[in-house]
Amino acid sequence: MTDARSRSRASAALLAALAASPLAAQAPQPLQEAQQLIVVTTQNWGAVSGTLHAFERGADGRWVSAGADIRIVVGKSGMGWGRGLVPVIGFAGPVKQEGDGRAPPGAFALGTAFGYAPPDSARWLRVPYVHATPELECVDDPASRWYNQVLLRRSATPGPDWHSSEIMRLSSDLYRWGVVVNHNTGPAQPGDGSCIFMHIWSQEGAGTVGCTAMAERNLKVVMQWLDPRRKPVLVQLTQYQYGRLRGSWGLP
Repeated sequence: MTDARSRSRASAALLAALAASPLAAQAPQPLQEAQQLIVVTTQNWGAVSGTLHAFERGADGRWVSAGADIRIVVGKSGMGWGRGLVPVIGFAGPVKQEGDGRAPPGAFALGTAFGYAPPDSARWLRVPYVHATPELECVDDPASRWYNQVLLRRSATPGPDWHSSEIMRLSSDLYRWGVVVNHNTGPAQPGDGSCIFMHIWSQEGAGTVGCTAMAERNLKVVMQWLDPRRKPVLVQLTQYQYGRLRGSWGLP
């Protein structure tokens, strides 16, 4: 019993030392600069359900909770490593590919918000907003020069060259509100996955085709909180990978 207590005290001391260390200084540069952080975790590679938690950088550089856990779903096939702010080449686990039904784990900047409401009705947002009309499309054809881009069809010059895309004004409410996740950008690699968003779920427990989704009320809270001046970053990982990368990525 004494040995167990000693080990427990030693573990607690180690955790306290780690908590006091400047982890942000060890983190990859994009995470060092972030002042807002969204963390999504799932139990394992195949899990569809998970949780989302928001954090803000405190004055001392440490992450401080900015909200309670939110229930989310990811891809219907779970998750597979994506292309984001931090290289994950060679990491163990599946890799995101076009059409595989996996959401991408990794670290990602967030792009524009979008939704069915006209711009005048989205003034509560601080992030740039795009009105999702029937002409707004996200190109998921790997052979297109516009692969993984959200654009108005008429703006494609010299003309649309894609044979597959997502029309952003759906007949359902799934894209009533959403945020573009900057996965596989700068430039996009054909076939590595496209059109990744945070959006409204169809129902709890029902996976997406690769996006991260949640109840509308929770999504709107997250969207209203986002401030582009604070360089928000989305980090998605399995629980095991989160534990493995927490220190080197400077995560909460």
